[in-house]
Amino acid sequence: MSNIEQTLSIIKPDAVERNLENEIKEMFKNDGFSILKEKKIQIEKSEAENFYKVHETKPFYNDLCEYLSSGPIVVMVLEKKNAVLGNRELMGATDPKNAEDGTIRKKYGISIDKNSVHGSDSVENAKIEIDFFFKD
Repeated sequence: MSNIEQTLSIIKPDAVERNLENEIKEMFKNDGFSILKEKKIQIEKSEAENFYKVHETKPFYNDLCEYLSSGPIVVMVLEKKNAVLGNRELMGATDPKNAEDGTIRKKYGISIDKNSVHGSDSVENAKIEIDFFFKD
């Protein structure tokens, strides 16, 4: 069985604000991802705090939560072989200035905080993050 994985992707408020959803989705599709589920939502700060709980000891935690809940976001479940790593490669470095050409953050990211997209960092976290937004 090949290792088909699912990962969570979030198109963050800065990208939604600039109407980049379709361009970003196209980049995923062109990279071989299937978008299994997607929805546009606005979350409360408390939900963002829950979502980013792994970062709660870090200095940027509060700003991150404020930001994620500052406007509509698009959450998606992506699938392909080695999806977690593939998504991280396609997103590029957290700081758009350091991201490779052709990555989403290089193309659309504004700053290290407003870097347009989030993606799960492991298969385990992908499952947790997908369940967070897509509890059946």
